[in-house]
Amino acid sequence: MADSTYRVQIYGTRLCGFCSAAKRLCEQRGLPYEEILLDQDPERRMALVEETGWRTVPMIFVDGAFIGGFQELRGLINQGDL
Repeated sequence: MADSTYRVQIYGTRLCGFCSAAKRLCEQRGLPYEEILLDQDPERRMALVEETGWRTVPMIFVDGAFIGGFQELRGLINQGDL
């Protein structure tokens, strides 16, 4: 069972399939998350690109640390690290 003390933030867009998959995965594992939509906030998205070096969404943070996208989230969950 997932440890609900993790703070997961998923930065994404409404039409992003990988964003939806990341949210579904969190829901299936009982892992609470905060969704931050970037559709109407290009400045925030560019700031995240500069901060992370990551150009695609989702941009996922766990406890304030950038971990990557959907595949990285799935890997951490599957390894039991999250």
